[in-house]
Amino acid sequence: MKGKNPDLKLISGIEKEKIRSVRISMKSDSFFHHLAETFSAMSDPTRTKIIYALCQEKELCVNDIAAIIGTTNSAISHQLRTLRNMRLVKYNKIGKIAYYSLDDIHINNLFAEGLRHVEEK
Repeated sequence: MKGKNPDLKLISGIEKEKIRSVRISMKSDSFFHHLAETFSAMSDPTRTKIIYALCQEKELCVNDIAAIIGTTNSAISHQLRTLRNMRLVKYNKIGKIAYYSLDDIHINNLFAEGLRHVEEK
């Protein structure tokens, strides 16, 4: 929808200018799909623990993450693959070992805000 100029005649509501302004700045459906995927990644407690661990330590291998969380390497690998596909984590392979880290500082910031929100309650 971004870039489209909504016809004001079709807008129903009290605050027509506010509606028009927001509609003009509205991102595409694809954008919101990717944003929803980012948040859905944190709907799984294991993935949330992985992200938390990677916020504490810049890089961790599968074995380290499994030991921290108390689950199997296989379970961690599966969740890391999901997080990688969602572009939330990346890896750096050194020899045979892959070290995982958060994809960028935005993920850390987003997670930190979520932590603050939960801790306030």
